[in-house]
Amino acid sequence: MAEVFKDHSNILQNGNGHAHEMLFDEENCDLFDQVHPMKRDEFVNPAQEGEYDILVIGAGAGGLVTAAGSKGYGARVCLIERTFLGGDCLNMGCVPSKAFLKCASVVHNARTAHNYGVKINGEIEVDFPAIMTRMKKIRADISENDSA
Repeated sequence: MAEVFKDHSNILQNGNGHAHEMLFDEENCDLFDQVHPMKRDEFVNPAQEGEYDILVIGAGAGGLVTAAGSKGYGARVCLIERTFLGGDCLNMGCVPSKAFLKCASVVHNARTAHNYGVKINGEIEVDFPAIMTRMKKIRADISENDSA
């Protein structure tokens, strides 16, 4: 993997020296291309022309809204993000947790459907790999809105 990231291999490490838990399947690669472009040779930081009106550090929910809102008012904005655009909410927190909660709710509703007069023949099974794929697809789809 390090050869893909070239001199940016530091993004593969967290503070403990372990590789990030992000797997490089289709959904995660779609996400990664939006929030931290892997094609480093094709990505070019914009050239600075003059001074910025505002510097936003962190491209989480607050940083993205601040940068976009300031730009909308005509400010010259510099947005800096160390790892992934979208911050914790998109990548590890809000979005993944809500996707998992929805799946758990569907399973619960199916297993308690008899309380509402609904009969389901057979066992209700949970396919965790499918749940993970769904979560990663949702995250990748949303990431387009949290990208530069």
